[in-house]
Amino acid sequence: MKIIAYKNNVKKVILDAFLMDKSIFFLLTLFLAGSLYTASVVYAIDGYSFVRMWGSQGTSDAQFTTPAGVAIDSQGNVYVLDAGNNRVQKFSNNGTFIIKWGIQGSADGQFNNPTGITVDPLGNVYVLDAGNNRVQKFTGDGTFITSWNSGNYRKLLGEDLSGGEKPKLPSLPGIAVDPAGNIYFVDTPDHKIKKFSTDGSWISEWGSNGIGEGEFSFPSSVASDPAGNIYVLDSGNHRIQIFTGDGKFITKWGTQGTGDGQFTGQFSNIAVDRSGNVFVADSGNNRIQKFDNTGKFITKWGTQGTGDGQFASPSGIAIDSSGNVFVADSGNNRIEVFSIVRPPPS
Repeated sequence: MKIIAYKNNVKKVILDAFLMDKSIFFLLTLFLAGSLYTASVVYAIDGYSFVRMWGSQGTSDAQFTTPAGVAIDSQGNVYVLDAGNNRVQKFSNNGTFIIKWGIQGSADGQFNNPTGITVDPLGNVYVLDAGNNRVQKFTGDGTFITSWNSGNYRKLLGEDLSGGEKPKLPSLPGIAVDPAGNIYFVDTPDHKIKKFSTDGSWISEWGSNGIGEGEFSFPSSVASDPAGNIYVLDSGNHRIQIFTGDGKFITKWGTQGTGDGQFTGQFSNIAVDRSGNVFVADSGNNRIQKFDNTGKFITKWGTQGTGDGQFASPSGIAIDSSGNVFVADSGNNRIEVFSIVRPPPS
């Protein structure tokens, strides 16, 4: 169990006790004659408590094989990219199975190693079908709408079609939709962000290989906030960079490591809530970190393991309208849900 404590101007409130292995760590709060005595305390602005989980390894409904991403529509429905099974599964907000679609293949509605998923404001679902070098667009019930691939995609990028080569889309789970419905891809090998309209028309791109502002080293994921700003996980540089929707640099934060605001390995996904708070699935450290939109660290949770609130390479993250956090715990083949615990009122 995890200690979460809060501070206000009058009193300190302890919510949980922490027990790990044979060593006992505890917070003892005593009320005596109207006074508060605290032996030890850990302060946080926000805390998160485990709510529920669903999933196990397998091929049946509500089972997963290496879930690679999660997305939530405006109605609270949850879409899980079940990458190892080459399909999408749709659930209610509480984890009740609704529908699924997709099998391995290259036809419309089929997938080959899909790596990213997102939902636009109208409820359309976009899947980054990396093995087939394309993006597929579906309705919320899985009806195929369109796809962008092959020569058409290369033409949109203004590239030469004469060679007849199949173009490459991003190879990591980097896809997002902004409030206007524009779509952003992380083109990991080329160290770029590419922006398209909802019908697949190319709009713009930015980025190159490097360590400067607006440069990337194998970026792995992208997200949009309610204002349309774009957040990029610059994995090779162990940082987050923020841009306007047309690619103008705003700010950055992060270094390599295990401390607060640091990242390790191919930290795999990012999400932004309705208030502009930033959540990072820091997969190399098996934890979730939360920041404000200036990069100020707020809180973190998670360790490596199989228990409630533990992770094995979390690979996807999404926030619903109530602020609940949904994590695709890829190595444990499950979805975990967490709710925010606010400090008590003054």
